[in-house]
Amino acid sequence: MSSLDKMWASFVAMGLMVVASFLISYARTRTSGVWRGVLSFIAFLMFIPILLFMLSSLF
Repeated sequence: MSSLDKMWASFVAMGLMVVASFLISYARTRTSGVWRGVLSFIAFLMFIPILLFMLSSLF
């Protein structure tokens, strides 16, 4: 993987982290009940590709 590809992988990981952070903040402040659980679970699932992009940018 070239250095430029590693840079883009890290940018994607950072962008997904920002989206997951805003999603969990929105779920905790604006929603309740089932929607809160669903949005939190979606934010949690976003950490799988975040982890993969982070690892690919390291190695």
